[in-house]
Amino acid sequence: MSSVNVNQPLGTPTWLDLGIPDLDRAMAFYHAVFAWEFDIGPAETGNYTNCLVNGLPVAALMPNPDPEATEFWWNVYLATDDVDASVDRVRAAGGTVLVEAMDVMEIGRMAIAADPAGGQFGLWQGTGFVGSRLVNEPNTLLRNDLVTPAPELTRPFYASVFDFTLDGNEDMPGVDFTFLRRPDGHEIGGIFGDPTATKTAWGNLFMVDDCDATVARAVAAGGTAAEPMDMVYGRLCTITDPFGATFDVGSQPKE
Repeated sequence: MSSVNVNQPLGTPTWLDLGIPDLDRAMAFYHAVFAWEFDIGPAETGNYTNCLVNGLPVAALMPNPDPEATEFWWNVYLATDDVDASVDRVRAAGGTVLVEAMDVMEIGRMAIAADPAGGQFGLWQGTGFVGSRLVNEPNTLLRNDLVTPAPELTRPFYASVFDFTLDGNEDMPGVDFTFLRRPDGHEIGGIFGDPTATKTAWGNLFMVDDCDATVARAVAAGGTAAEPMDMVYGRLCTITDPFGATFDVGSQPKE
């Protein structure tokens, strides 16, 4: 079991949340897909709701605070031990700060930023809350990759802000994919240059036991999905929830 009990190193994806217009419907959908249980927060937190696997928080849902919102997406938060310093680095590298550094009760400090191509991400400095307590296990976060039509803008940005090294991918010749690695060599994700992409956005891949079965549950619960496909790293599929938020699921290749 890949449990997390301490703050992750700089740049590591450490938390996910999703703001949606109907919390009850979202809980029903994600319970059907991932068997998540839920811990609904008090009204003063905006009913910020932790999604649980084996009793441990792995992500969160919340009622979207903007009643006029029409687009919804999973937000990924990258770890930092100093949000304010990371905000300064974002600006120095050509990014934009969308939400200034702020304290979140007694559990941490956060900010929301965007890279020079418009890809949005959060920054999280845990004090009483480290983020996802379980990863790389079925129904939890497995990896994050940035899909962008402008990789030439994003690669130097993330390297500058988070001290990532940039490595090519020999497993997928002809594909513009760059691994992002921390200074200790740990791979935190990658950047996929796709000239057909209409925007720059971080994708979120959840590990599942059976990609096809998960897709079937998602469709039965009111979502939509592409056809599952086999890649060198496993069997993958993109799912869209009932509100239009997308995420990926992946399992071992079918025998």
